[in-house]
Amino acid sequence: MSVTRPSPKIALVASEADAAQAALADLQRRYPTVSLDEADVIVALGGDGFMLETLHRHIDRHLPIFGMHRGSVGFLMNTYSPHNLFERVAKADTERLHPLAMQATTVDGTLHQALAINEVALLRQTRQMAKIRISVDGVQRMDELMCDGVMVATPAGSTAYNLSAHGPIIPFSSGVLALTPISAFRPRRWRGAVLPHKVTVTFEMLEAPKRPVSAGADFIEVRDVIRVEVRETRETSLSLLFDHDHNLEERVLKEQFES
Repeated sequence: MSVTRPSPKIALVASEADAAQAALADLQRRYPTVSLDEADVIVALGGDGFMLETLHRHIDRHLPIFGMHRGSVGFLMNTYSPHNLFERVAKADTERLHPLAMQATTVDGTLHQALAINEVALLRQTRQMAKIRISVDGVQRMDELMCDGVMVATPAGSTAYNLSAHGPIIPFSSGVLALTPISAFRPRRWRGAVLPHKVTVTFEMLEAPKRPVSAGADFIEVRDVIRVEVRETRETSLSLLFDHDHNLEERVLKEQFES
């Protein structure tokens, strides 16, 4: 639902890409902006990778972020235009994202924690295929998955790495997560599962010393893991702003009909 807001205080951030830096300079000439400490809204200029960086970097600020596409991939971004920026932001729809919380234990017993907006992905580190046991809410669902890796993806991440691995595209309102194998060898025909968003997924690495595995939460990597737990965290909420006629729900729906 589109709701007109009072004129916001906007802070601009941009990637190092030439197009993003040029847009930054142009918008700074056109509009009064404030520092991040004073801002009501962050306008991010770049691609999806930069949007993820911005979300992670400012996760504790609880500020909505309005992205404009000045990078390579722009699924999480609005179309770039230098015109009517304040009006667009004030009328934008809000999508609230809840990231995944990853707890990864390494072979030396160290516990690592990280948040993922797109996905938590486990990947083999060497030529040796990974062997992974999978449990959902404490119930063992797969004794042994032989694969290059496996991931849990959010609806926001379902059109990214998950889709490249032939996982399902997930509408935002569906309340589910994708559990998707990466080049599964055994079971050969297993294509993954769609899980309720409230579950906890546990991965246990089998033959870990021989078959080392890394765990990545977006761009945060932990190597030599032996156990990884993944769950959606409702304690953390991120707000993305989208033009009403091209909101994220519409983009996810449209993506399912792209060739």
